[in-house]
Amino acid sequence: MKNVISWFEIPTENFDRAVKFYSHILAEEIRVDSFAGQKLGFFPMEGREGVGGDLTPPGTGNRPCQNGTLVYLSCEGILDQVMARVEEAGGKIVKPKFRMGEAGWIVLIADSEGNTVGLHSFK
Repeated sequence: MKNVISWFEIPTENFDRAVKFYSHILAEEIRVDSFAGQKLGFFPMEGREGVGGDLTPPGTGNRPCQNGTLVYLSCEGILDQVMARVEEAGGKIVKPKFRMGEAGWIVLIADSEGNTVGLHSFK
């Protein structure tokens, strides 16, 4: 087993706002598409080997939450740039960048929907 996590979903209250938020902070397009009749916003992913995820629209049964499961987005080599775009995109820094020893660097943010999300980089 390469990764314990294979997929994640981040719930939204305002789907379009969340797509803009994540596209802006990651400087990568969140691809909006339909899957099984539902509109989803897909995070960038390379092939089938990596871990992927999406943004889900309201009404899917999950709601944004600041104290639920914590997902960390890989920001390898670009953590400072991503962190700098969070507030201008409508989010906020919950816990500024801190070192986790050999595990690298972490920043906790509140996204545009009120979810707490981690940003991580080994460098």
